[in-house]
This record gives sequence, structure tokens and C-alpha cells, in this order.
Amino acid sequence: MHGWKGKILRVDLNTRSMNEEKLNPDIAKDTIGGRGLGIYYMNKELDPLCKPLSPENMMIMAAGPLTGTGAPTGARYMVMTKSPLTGAVTCSNSGGYFPTELKKAGY
Repeated sequence: MHGWKGKILRVDLNTRSMNEEKLNPDIAKDTIGGRGLGIYYMNKELDPLCKPLSPENMMIMAAGPLTGTGAPTGARYMVMTKSPLTGAVTCSNSGGYFPTELKKAGY
């Protein structure tokens, strides 16, 4: 699992709880980057009929295996959710210090 830290942090804002779980190396390998990993979990866990602005919607922030390395575009992370505009899954990415710090924190 080169490039992955092996942990997922789940934060539930409704219950104000957090828990860590192990990242399945096969899923990480099959989905490749942060975007693929986020889409995998959204497809697996999100009810397609949930309303985008409901508490049941997910917001996933995911760093890929190259985040925090010297690779070109290696300071990026993905944010995925169900869009209030279209009702479909939407992805955006951002960079800066946060993605590298997220990776250093073990996620």
C-alpha cells in the first residue's frame, strides 16, 4: 500500500462522534486515487434517494497516494458530495498545505 496511510477517519456531525477504521488495501488499489476512493464509498454507503442538503448526505475529503510527495500535483485532495444543484455526485479538488497535513496526520 505504498502512498496510502491505511486509515479512514469518519466524522458524524449529527452525533459529534469520530472513529477510525482501517482502509482495505484491495479497495485502495482498485480505486487508485482520492477521487476513486471517495466515489467508491459514496456508491457503497449513500442512499441515492437522500436529499443533498439532508444530514444523510456524505461529504468525503480524500487524499490520493501521491499527496504529500514531490510528484507534480502532489499537493491536492478531493472533496465529494451529492450536489444540491444537480442531485448527482460532484467532485472538486483543492491544494495547498491542507492535503499534505491530512496525509501527515495518517489519513
